[in-house]
Amino acid sequence: MENIVILGGSYAGISTAHRILKQASKTGHFKITLVSPNTDLYWNMASPRGILPDQIPDEKLFQPIAAGFSKYPGHQFEFILATAESLDVDAKNVEISSLEGNQVLSYDFLILATGSRTIGGAPFKGLGTTEETKDQLHGFQGRVKKAKTIVVAGGGVTSVEVAGELGFEYGRGKNIILIASGPSLLEGTPSSISKYATKELQNLKIDIRLSTRVVSSTYLSSSQQELTLATGETLTTDLYIPTFGLTPNSSYIPAKFLNAQKYAIVNTYLQLKETKDIWAIGDVSNVENSQFISCDRQSAYLAKNIVALLRDGLVAPYKENTVPFMGLQIGKKAGTGHRGNIKLPTFVIVWARKNLFTDRMKSTVDGSGF
Repeated sequence: MENIVILGGSYAGISTAHRILKQASKTGHFKITLVSPNTDLYWNMASPRGILPDQIPDEKLFQPIAAGFSKYPGHQFEFILATAESLDVDAKNVEISSLEGNQVLSYDFLILATGSRTIGGAPFKGLGTTEETKDQLHGFQGRVKKAKTIVVAGGGVTSVEVAGELGFEYGRGKNIILIASGPSLLEGTPSSISKYATKELQNLKIDIRLSTRVVSSTYLSSSQQELTLATGETLTTDLYIPTFGLTPNSSYIPAKFLNAQKYAIVNTYLQLKETKDIWAIGDVSNVENSQFISCDRQSAYLAKNIVALLRDGLVAPYKENTVPFMGLQIGKKAGTGHRGNIKLPTFVIVWARKNLFTDRMKSTVDGSGF
């Protein structure tokens, strides 16, 4: 019996568990233990719209994880509500903590899929437990509703999507400012993408400030925030939304396996460096950008290789995607994207992302989508 432990209850961990269980169903001699601090999958891909009130109901943002695996027998799958605390590579075990206390799990194969978190309090990623994420989301929705002035800082995909959603809903009723440190939005993409996004945001009455950044933020007695910009200018806002800076959830991983930014270092097989039976995928890994497509490709690859190992088969190295791809929504009626240097048609982006893929959440959690 091979014990496969998967740490992380977001898309990477859940999809990989389902894929292995389905592909190796006839292998028989394995058990998957999925460990997660959250009871529900949080569909954070929809969070730029989800942080606005009355846009997406909770049931389209959260789905219980355990129920999605109920069809598998207990000897083949177990869900544990807990947080990873430490990893002992030599002893091949992981210490986890829960409301019942700490325990140690032994593994034969270990998959690290603990994801990342954002700064600034906006629930663009899960914030620990599902209850904590829901509370933060609901509180944030209330602040958005009350705010008269909102400052979004970043300049990347998330900031453009957030500003677009705010502008579409409130552009003529709230003062929405987007601050970007570069000379243009979406730097690193073809210029046509940046120009399109800028034009669409301006059409939504977004005040775009380029070539500056927020250097400090101070809460005032009025519950507003005073932002100091690199230009020396100050802004007073009811709500400040930073959209930059991901921090990997890797505190349980020994430092020697992490790079300077605390991401898990993996080889061409997505194995944690200098280890044999540990893999890292998704946001916690140092491979590829933090995108759904990359995460899905890594999950599919790893599941196939784990099944091959269970059957004493051969495994192949992972092929990173070398062609940049990006698609984003700007409000509900505009969008843009590119594959390499080719700009994708707006109608394709708007059609594909109209529901922000929330219709795929149920099939992800119950495994029917794999």
